[in-house]
Amino acid sequence: MERHEIKRTDVNELGEFGLIDHLTVDTDVKRSSTLKSIGDDAAVLKNQNEVTVVSTDMLVEGIHFDLMYTPLKHLGYKAIVVNLSDICAMNAIPSQVTVSLAISNRYSVEALEELYEGINLACKMYNVDLVGGDTTSVNKGMVISVTAIGQAKADDIVYRSGARVGDIICVTGDLGSAYLGLQILEREKQIYKESPEIQPDLGELDHIVGRQLKPEARMDSVTHMAKVGLKPTSMIDISDGLASELFHICKQSNVGAYVEEAKISIHPQAEEQAIAFGINPITCALNGGEDYELLFTVSPDDLEKVKYMPDVFLIGEIVPSGDGITLHTTSGNVHPLKSQGWNHFDEDELDD
Repeated sequence: MERHEIKRTDVNELGEFGLIDHLTVDTDVKRSSTLKSIGDDAAVLKNQNEVTVVSTDMLVEGIHFDLMYTPLKHLGYKAIVVNLSDICAMNAIPSQVTVSLAISNRYSVEALEELYEGINLACKMYNVDLVGGDTTSVNKGMVISVTAIGQAKADDIVYRSGARVGDIICVTGDLGSAYLGLQILEREKQIYKESPEIQPDLGELDHIVGRQLKPEARMDSVTHMAKVGLKPTSMIDISDGLASELFHICKQSNVGAYVEEAKISIHPQAEEQAIAFGINPITCALNGGEDYELLFTVSPDDLEKVKYMPDVFLIGEIVPSGDGITLHTTSGNVHPLKSQGWNHFDEDELDD
């Protein structure tokens, strides 16, 4: 009897986004109320007077968070915020969330109360309602799945695919801090394992550690843009690093881009810590991830509206796709940018 071998493709061959593209290539949109399905920060659904924006994200213990240095209250807060950030990236205002948990028997009621204290605090801070969810058991650890829902007028929605040649590239806030905060926490974890009697002192590193443990969604920027009548041509939130997110915009908009190193905001604390670790600070800003700032493009006609926005930095320009995606360094060199953001399926990271 002839034996046929079953083909087995390792998910690492495709990577996170390649896997999503592969699995959803045959997914059809069947309803006219589905204005945007897979492929952006959130799906967009039509309703009577506005559109509904929906995004789902999952956090897995040991992959996305480590409870050795992540307080449960902070984890609950972060789980909500990272989903609200996706709604903001569509130029919409978040309104509701659902939270589903899979937990092992090591978690007590008191531990889950602490987690929900953070969840409820985030909901209060961003004026969103917790409207449902589910709980179930799992053999090991914890999995948190959050679905965020938002509302906007159909004409106000911003996709990744709208960038045009000549548009100005803008970023809210400083970049690279969350990545360096993670490195600090991992270092302290190793020190604790070797010498439990040594207590960490992170007081002087409050900004970068806080950016890792308690990020914020930039709903303030979305609200400000609405107030001044500014609508970006494209937008995405920075969860996997500036370079990776810029590649998403350029790919879906069929354009290139150049970024000026000197224009990218890096917090002094992050710059100092990067140098202490022997890392170029711009590398952290480009590839670090988990900053949850907004990367967006605007028409040159809107320059006056954007250049006075608080905490917004104009870092480059959209160019023809043939020009590629490049970084103009402070030393006057031009380098092609690479998308090196965090890969959820990287074997080395899974083994850490």
